[in-house]
Amino acid sequence: MIIDLSLSISENTPVYPDDPPVSVKLWAVIDRDGYYMNVLKMGEHSGTHVDAPAHFVPGGKTIDEMPLEKFIGAGIVLDVREGEGPVGLDEIPDGGYFGKMVLFLTGGRELSPEVALFLVAEGAKAVGTDSMSIGDEAVHKILLSAEVPVFENLVNLEVLIGAEFTFAAFPLRIEGGSGSPVRAVAIVQRELE
Repeated sequence: MIIDLSLSISENTPVYPDDPPVSVKLWAVIDRDGYYMNVLKMGEHSGTHVDAPAHFVPGGKTIDEMPLEKFIGAGIVLDVREGEGPVGLDEIPDGGYFGKMVLFLTGGRELSPEVALFLVAEGAKAVGTDSMSIGDEAVHKILLSAEVPVFENLVNLEVLIGAEFTFAAFPLRIEGGSGSPVRAVAIVQRELE
């Protein structure tokens, strides 16, 4: 089973404050032009997206320089919706994060720098969240300096709690990009009863 973890791209797609709005405009219609096409205008970090190191790290890799292996792997969802304020270390179970795509179901919370440092030390392959932002500038810099991709605006994570799944979310090959919209999915191998 494949679960879509992505927001739809439309003019109603929420964007981070001061980011450019999403625009989807009709360009051609079959009756007039013989084909159908829209024009998209949006920032690299619109909708469900991934941040590349260059987004916060001077001289960091751009999205087109990141190895494709960084965007697919065994996933795990951590449900931290019950807490308040930034997600702390006391909310994170010990171990088991090496090489994993660690996804946080936060209900709008952000990660603390301590959690970001812990995930880097544990060898997490990537980190994602259902929030518009994984955390403050320090959190971004900790993860991205270690070339741990950051996925934001994920949806449907609640259906993956306790499931065994592969997470995949490939970026567009934007030359010099600081990030990219993605179509994030979970390929579920086994669901918990």
